[in-house]
Amino acid sequence: MDKALKNKRIITAAVTGAWPKKENNPNVPMTPEEIADDVYACWKAGAAIAHLHMRDDDGNGVMDPVRFKKTVNLIKERYPDCDVIINLTTSGDIHADDDIRVQHVKELKPEMASYDCGSMNWLNSGLFLNSPKFLEDCGKLFQETNTKPEIEVFDPGMIANAAYYLKKGVLKAPLHFQFCMGCANGITGTMKNLVFMRDTMEELCPGSTWSCFGVGHSAMEMLYGAVAMGGNVRVGMEDNVMYAKGQLADSNAQFVERAARVIKEFGCEVATPDEARQILGLK
Repeated sequence: MDKALKNKRIITAAVTGAWPKKENNPNVPMTPEEIADDVYACWKAGAAIAHLHMRDDDGNGVMDPVRFKKTVNLIKERYPDCDVIINLTTSGDIHADDDIRVQHVKELKPEMASYDCGSMNWLNSGLFLNSPKFLEDCGKLFQETNTKPEIEVFDPGMIANAAYYLKKGVLKAPLHFQFCMGCANGITGTMKNLVFMRDTMEELCPGSTWSCFGVGHSAMEMLYGAVAMGGNVRVGMEDNVMYAKGQLADSNAQFVERAARVIKEFGCEVATPDEARQILGLK
């Protein structure tokens, strides 16, 4: 990495996710219009990457390529000055089949998309399936569409999976990881575990970049820890609807603004989208 970029930290805004609804926080964006407006506000606050999910008319997570296309087009049309990196989920509905999970990637060819590197029990309620065939097909598709995988890992075994697919040629170096900390049935969000995840990544996939987020009460510890350890950060209502204990978040931009303050107070700088592209090797 260029020496001038080593002090930069990338902020990803995960603005809606698949689970929180208006009854959890009335400020959660749901429609393509709301999501597009939120992405622009987060970009202005310092986010270099926008991680996007879609919702149906009832507010449930849905892998609808029409809604993805509409939202991406709205961002470009309403806000032509916005150069944010679009990162589209491939896991917005655990009931969706493998084909629909990647249809929007085939059509839109985003700069980034999520690559969940293993299966797990999800929130003690269902199965989050990412079969070997899906991961191989997804990795090959991303290479065809020139889409950078954001390798989402919920436990260290998923890092080992990524190393396997890297060796097999399904993934191409340098990899970029998102450490998902504090999710139910995943690794808990503690500094000890974050150090272990980082060290495991560096051992198995040297030269990789990484980001992390913490769900719920681990959010601030993971934010501070990632910045201090040289990583990047993800914030937003996909992961937390509370800004602080007993205080609902006013907006996703509020989370981004806090992350930017933390980065600057630590003596680092917030990466612009173009700087993030250089750090991540986007073409």
